[in-house]
Amino acid sequence: MKITIGCDHAAYEEKTQLKSFLEELGHEVEDLGPFSADRVNYPDFATKVAKKVSAQKGVGILLCGSGIGVSMVANRYAGIRAALIRTEEEAKLSRQHNDANILCMGARLLDMDTMKSLAKIWLETEFEGGRHSERIALFDELGEK
Repeated sequence: MKITIGCDHAAYEEKTQLKSFLEELGHEVEDLGPFSADRVNYPDFATKVAKKVSAQKGVGILLCGSGIGVSMVANRYAGIRAALIRTEEEAKLSRQHNDANILCMGARLLDMDTMKSLAKIWLETEFEGGRHSERIALFDELGEK
């Protein structure tokens, strides 16, 4: 699977480790930055990932200190369903019921093993469709293009 990834300075190290983990699992990871731990603005990178995921109808992962900021920015874009995830159940449900296409996590709130586990679960979980498809259609085209 091709995954687009981005973060801010607070999650740079975690992004680097998560990217390696995903590549070891056989995924192709496109890293949109940043490429150092120097201070950056998370909206810039959340925007890059959201636009790429929307255009390619793919999936992405965004990290920041809490995960809150990147999820708020990403969800402003049409076709994006960014889910802030902290538990295995949230990882499953965000895919099964909401067809989330961007996984958001907080590097200051989750340890690396948990982030790896959540990402793996999220990527392996399929959208159930059915009754959920109608609900997704109600908001799927909302937001900035």
